[in-house]
Amino acid sequence: MSSHQVFEQSIQVDASATAVEKCITDPVLMHRWLNPALRCEPIGDWSTDLGAKSRFVIQIPLLQPTLNSVVVERKPGLIVWEFSGFFRGRDRWECLPTEKGTSLVNRFEFQIPNAIVRYGFNTFAFDWTKQDMQSQLRRLKRVAEQEYLKTATP
Repeated sequence: MSSHQVFEQSIQVDASATAVEKCITDPVLMHRWLNPALRCEPIGDWSTDLGAKSRFVIQIPLLQPTLNSVVVERKPGLIVWEFSGFFRGRDRWECLPTEKGTSLVNRFEFQIPNAIVRYGFNTFAFDWTKQDMQSQLRRLKRVAEQEYLKTATP
């Protein structure tokens, strides 16, 4: 039986929830903060609408493990991708408006069905993945704040 793991992190962004959400839904902006080792490809046309499908490819030479994902929950300020592949789970992004901007919460829940892959992940990639999620949030914050400043200045 594979164990269920959850990484949840948040960051305060000095930009509107709309600007932050755009960084998650616009593929050009997304690739400015996404880990460079991760490539996101649409299956069909790019969309973050309910039911939209995409593929995340981890660019490891020779292997290139892939996660297929589908948007399973969508409303303004909230996107939840459900994925399958060597990981199974959900990646939830929620933009919560605050007095000073937006609190962005990223919750990554997953299981790794294969015991060998699970052992390898827990041994070699667990801490790196948590740190990488924090780095991604910091990069997303920077991109959102830059984009927000562009639209806020006349």
